[in-house]
Amino acid sequence: MPSIDLNSDLGESFGAWTMGDDPAMLDIVSSANVACGFHAGDPAGILKTLRAASGRGVAVGAHVGYRDLAGFGRRNMDPTSEELIGDVIYQIGALQGLARAAGTRVTYVKPHGALYNTIAVDRRQAADVIAAVRAIDPSLVLMTLAGSPLVEQARAAGLTVVAEAFADRAYTPEGNLVSRREKGAVLHDPELVAMRMVRMVREGIVEAIDGTLTKIDAQSICVHGDTPGAVGMARRLRELFEQAGLTIRPFTMVS
Repeated sequence: MPSIDLNSDLGESFGAWTMGDDPAMLDIVSSANVACGFHAGDPAGILKTLRAASGRGVAVGAHVGYRDLAGFGRRNMDPTSEELIGDVIYQIGALQGLARAAGTRVTYVKPHGALYNTIAVDRRQAADVIAAVRAIDPSLVLMTLAGSPLVEQARAAGLTVVAEAFADRAYTPEGNLVSRREKGAVLHDPELVAMRMVRMVREGIVEAIDGTLTKIDAQSICVHGDTPGAVGMARRLRELFEQAGLTIRPFTMVS
């Protein structure tokens, strides 16, 4: 039976500030991109999310980002290679320790926000993230934007890569994500989101923001945990996938 991975960005609450509904989302997704404390998340909250993921058999990835709590990791930055490599290694290592305490393990890395978008096109910063992953654990899978140059760059460096599509984001005709600053960049209709992702899995295409069709070859689909109505959207997505005969399963072994 055809399968697809469904992932979400979790562990992003900080102190008294709650972001998303991690327990509910973990009942739906197969992989959890867990914040590492640089763009969001605090150790106690991250550990709680990791324990919940472990109890549900959900795969865990390190959601590494720029050191930017105030901007939620969505502001462009230009760290030196030394800084970026160190920051990525630090974040993965921190999450590995917390995951071990929670009875699970980190099996992949998904960059967050501005870092994710930057390394899709910036070969220098992309090389730094690749170097960091290779330095701490070259067996970790790197999740990146489907169709970006980073896919081949990371594979050429010896990493296993999983290409990702976004259920709740609009695409340009070139297959890039529409900037969050533009109208219509974030999608909110659960039915529309679910139907376009079923089509993407079956046919390898999505409708771009201008109505044209663009090719997307992805092995994992993301629903952002901080998007309003995210749980309902992810639940409807899973329902339609199962109705279409698609199995939801992680792309890495959980344990």
